[in-house]
Amino acid sequence: MTQDEAKREAARAALKFLQPGEILGVGTGSTVNQFIELLRPHVADIPAAVSSSEASTARLQALGIRVVDLNEAGTLSLYVDGADEVNRHLQLIKGGGGALTREKIIAGAARTFVCIVDESKQVRALGKFPLPVEVIPMARSYVAREMVKLGGSPELRRGFTTDNGNPILDVHGLEILQPLELESRINRIAGVVTVGLFAHRPADLLIVGAASGIRELKAAG
Repeated sequence: MTQDEAKREAARAALKFLQPGEILGVGTGSTVNQFIELLRPHVADIPAAVSSSEASTARLQALGIRVVDLNEAGTLSLYVDGADEVNRHLQLIKGGGGALTREKIIAGAARTFVCIVDESKQVRALGKFPLPVEVIPMARSYVAREMVKLGGSPELRRGFTTDNGNPILDVHGLEILQPLELESRINRIAGVVTVGLFAHRPADLLIVGAASGIRELKAAG
């Protein structure tokens, strides 16, 4: 099974968690794109969706799915999204696509967060994938200096701004052994919009597409 096939099978396995008649939360990224395409036969069961990015919004609307603001939707029964890294506690690094802030908001508003990945995203310790930090533009250099104090090597994501109009610092060189503590610490830095560390709100269920088939995992105790 190729990586693309693994992503598609993980996305397909998430379809069983759809709640007909309820608004669906949808994330961003290559695996989520597969999930959106697989929604085509289920469009009549989805009254609306809340999307974490302009790119996912366009894909959903192309299928004929109405996209609404989270303020209108309220609490969501289900949010489906991918990840750049995931550990055994289903804590995540997200934001490779730049939608981390909206993704974190929607995940927080969802009763169930199903994360869909291929097996390459599973890691023992988070941090090999650069940790994205969305920042207010005037705080970029200050936040970068604070990341250095934490042992990271921040790099501005060149030529990119988020859908919120902000830059992203990608922080290299971190071995994240205490994700809860690090997430809180970075979020307290003035000028940080959010960090792409999903530890306080991890996934509830992980669906992994692998050469050996599909695995469904809950957080290790």
